[in-house]
Amino acid sequence: MRSLLFVPADSERKLEKALSSGADILLLDLEDSVAPGRKEEARRIAADFIAEHKGSSPTLLYVRVNALSTSLTDDDLEAVMPASPDGIMIPKSSGGQDVTLLSVKLRVHEAENGLEDGGTRILPIITETAGAVFATGTYAGASERLSGLTWGAEDLSAEIGARTTRDEVGNLTEPFRLARSITLFAASHAHVPAVDTVFPNFRDEPGFEKECIEAERDGFTAKMAIHPAQVPIINAAFTPSKEAVEESHRVIAAFQEAGETGVASVDGQMVDRPHLRRAERILARARLAGLD
Repeated sequence: MRSLLFVPADSERKLEKALSSGADILLLDLEDSVAPGRKEEARRIAADFIAEHKGSSPTLLYVRVNALSTSLTDDDLEAVMPASPDGIMIPKSSGGQDVTLLSVKLRVHEAENGLEDGGTRILPIITETAGAVFATGTYAGASERLSGLTWGAEDLSAEIGARTTRDEVGNLTEPFRLARSITLFAASHAHVPAVDTVFPNFRDEPGFEKECIEAERDGFTAKMAIHPAQVPIINAAFTPSKEAVEESHRVIAAFQEAGETGVASVDGQMVDRPHLRRAERILARARLAGLD
């Protein structure tokens, strides 16, 4: 999982176009991008799209349902679960208890539709309310369905009264840098991938590429996109380089040769167990990208 592309679920044209974007996951959106009067139609289109295309390409199909705090979630699940989406994105998640609750709901739908128990994954957005920011450590152990953790800035900015989420040069302001960092720590604590949030100005490709590179540097392994043009940039930034893969192989080989020890030597430099864990994670990501 490197790239996750949001697509309005009420647009058949945009859904079909998104399939050729190269995104690892399509996020069929039933929430913010769909007007209240279009929810029912969006559910129908999303279910038909999943039924037709699931398994026909490497792209996974997730659905962003409406938040559990609304009265819409159950109708969303009732409509799309018979088509067997690969995962459900839950917005405005207030903590691990929301993931646990959604997991129970999914288990019922899986049983009713003859689907694999536990086969539907869950990806929560964990920073969209002020209270949720304080609950980011509760996702560890919430459900085996958890496929990652991601964060959002726009809803959070409205709640705290921030006029903007970014400064005059496009960098995140301090409250949102904090939310981003907390998400990274929460994902590490829960042993799942950390997914960086969207970059709203899709026309600013240099700024977007810079943000992708910095996110990968900091430990994120994926990023969400709002436009197909962003997907190739994400995939390039979050795919381990040939040099990183080769170095990781050398680190692992050095520890295998060193035996039961906490340190080893690679290219004349001492490396320790954290270097080994980082090398193992890089190779795991490379295998998922088909590079190793």
